[in-house]
Amino acid sequence: MTEPLKLAVVGHTNVGKTSLLRTLTRDVAFGEVSHRPSTTRHVEGARLSVDGQALLELYDTPGLEDAIALLDYLERLERPGERLDGPARLERFLQGAEARQRFEQEAKVLRQLQASHAGLYVIDAREPVLAKYRDELEVLAGCGKPLLPVLNFVASDGHREAEWREALARLGLHALVRFDSVAPPEDGERRLYESLALLLEDARPALQRLIDDQRAQHLARQQAGKRLIAELLLDCAACRRSVETDPAIQSQAIETLRQDVRQREQRCVEALLKLYAFRREDASAEDLPLLDGRWGDDLFNPETLRLLGVRLGSGVAAGAAAGAGVDLMVGGLTLGAAALAGAIAGGALQTARSYGSRLMGKLKGRRELTVHDSVLRLLALRQQQLVQALNARGHAAQTRVSLGQLDEKAWREGKLPEALKRARAHPQWSTLNPGARVNQAERQEQLEQLSEQIA
Repeated sequence: MTEPLKLAVVGHTNVGKTSLLRTLTRDVAFGEVSHRPSTTRHVEGARLSVDGQALLELYDTPGLEDAIALLDYLERLERPGERLDGPARLERFLQGAEARQRFEQEAKVLRQLQASHAGLYVIDAREPVLAKYRDELEVLAGCGKPLLPVLNFVASDGHREAEWREALARLGLHALVRFDSVAPPEDGERRLYESLALLLEDARPALQRLIDDQRAQHLARQQAGKRLIAELLLDCAACRRSVETDPAIQSQAIETLRQDVRQREQRCVEALLKLYAFRREDASAEDLPLLDGRWGDDLFNPETLRLLGVRLGSGVAAGAAAGAGVDLMVGGLTLGAAALAGAIAGGALQTARSYGSRLMGKLKGRRELTVHDSVLRLLALRQQQLVQALNARGHAAQTRVSLGQLDEKAWREGKLPEALKRARAHPQWSTLNPGARVNQAERQEQLEQLSEQIA
């Protein structure tokens, strides 16, 4: 098949035809999606290409509204002694006045199906199998084009998939595909194109190219998403602020660092939304929920960390995390031997090792602010939850992103990746620090290694 495969997306009004097209084209702005009936009043098209070659053209059509009356009208079109087949009967109808008046909406649908190679008949699987749907299928069958029923909204509670399968089989439609446009299955597009290939043998090579391209795009998004998360984590791990010991100055510096980390996470969220072709308003860092579904928990709230299963540890580091999610490391020479020994006993020794012994003698009379390990864990978990949700989200979804369970123990309980530990000693790796040098070869190497450890 040298010309693009043309598919008419048809069905009753308000069953999710435009929603299906949004998800297949990954275009949240395609058409208009509404709960109001008859939202689509004319035919709109979209094209899918691979390497610059158009392979598939999809046409969104108005909803069928009065198939019962139309079928009755078609049956009365035959003159005495005539036995018209479906296409001939529809052609007579389309040339008549009723196709421009009473049944104008249905005529648009039928003309587009006649001009296409096949049709996708979209079904709201939550609806009962009514007579009007059987009449619609009989009218559409008159075009003489292959029809592939698409069961939409099968991820919703109370769907009637079994009833629809039985009804379609009784009408001779045994090939169908389940594809929820709001929460599509991971292999939904592949199954849809494979089902079409069974009906349209000549289109099999083009459909296989689409399948292969969709898979390649999926893998590319996964890799790009991992890198975005790794960039966030490396930026936060390498971030370092030196501050005077004055309590007021210190408090302001802590709050500034916290805000900088929040904003950096928000930039990561927006980059992931753009990567997956969703809107900026579909999610934000400030309202990413925890695993129990609560919203609005602050990134630096110790209860947030606890509920997500991130252990705070003990001693000085734990106290700092509980207060601000920020480590406060004090220059050892200003404390005095007894105080330094007490701090080490309280748990600060590991913190000192993380930052390098050279800082203990250098930062006399000042404190060093860095992002606590537990916050790094939380950032990693939240962003991986977001990617998981985006992978399962259809582009017809109208609600904000909702995060689900994440089966990920390494970031909760395991050791932090070596790349983050190394970043602690390289403040020049962080875009949150002045004079950052992000193109350093060693930073790029650690970034690649860290990306591989993102789920």
